[in-house]
Amino acid sequence: MTDTKIPLAGVIGAPVAHSKSPQLQHHWLKSLGLKGHYIPMHVEPEDLERVLRTLPAMGFVGVNITIPHKEAVLQIADQVTDRATLIGAANTLIFRKDGKIRADNTDGYGFLENLKAGAPEWDPKSGPAAVLGAGGASRAVVASLLEAGVPEIMLTNRTRMRAERLASDFGNRVQVYDWVQAGNMLDDAMLTVNTTSLGMIGKSELRVPLDGLRRGTVATDLVYTPLKTRFLATAEAQGCVVVDGLGMLLHQAVPGFERWFGQRPTVDSAARAAALR
Repeated sequence: MTDTKIPLAGVIGAPVAHSKSPQLQHHWLKSLGLKGHYIPMHVEPEDLERVLRTLPAMGFVGVNITIPHKEAVLQIADQVTDRATLIGAANTLIFRKDGKIRADNTDGYGFLENLKAGAPEWDPKSGPAAVLGAGGASRAVVASLLEAGVPEIMLTNRTRMRAERLASDFGNRVQVYDWVQAGNMLDDAMLTVNTTSLGMIGKSELRVPLDGLRRGTVATDLVYTPLKTRFLATAEAQGCVVVDGLGMLLHQAVPGFERWFGQRPTVDSAARAAALR
């Protein structure tokens, strides 16, 4: 027998039953031969702070945070990283030994790592990026692209005011376009990113004209159900390099797993298969 505590982690959302994170984390724990458990937890907004304050005493070392709690946890955490503050949301919490909660955002890291893996020839400095959508995921994408050195981001959203708020937070390298002009952005873009839920199973299709997509440019979609959205299928048919959204989910999970369980996992075909299982 041993007195060593088995570390616990999990994902908190409302709903959370759809999350692929438990399948992925269990795969990594097993493949690395580590003791630990990763648990999905449905927590309503009014219970969030009470639950988070209780978890460290129960042996939890951290949790992932998903919709609708990503913004609310910034008001609960005792420490917030600079990037989580800039993005305005957190997806990864680390519970310190003294019970204090540290909030971070690894979505931008996951997005860039997925691009590097799926489109290794893409150079951030090669030209502008077109970003569709201005929600929380878009903020993480925009922050990571600017940090990587993309010279200009052309941003559009169905509600222009939301796009303008995002642009005002990130400076004059972000230019806002009306949603009806979204197709025009693609003519000059070296990278096009769909950060909206349009095209996801159960959602409306992305109805932006895509004839401006050019051969050799990169197109990526944060949607991963289906893996190949109509947007990506069209981009591929026009000669673009396409990167699906599943890799972002896998890569964003790496830093949290390493902090919680002490080893850095590998994003490979087996990890993809585990997430899709």
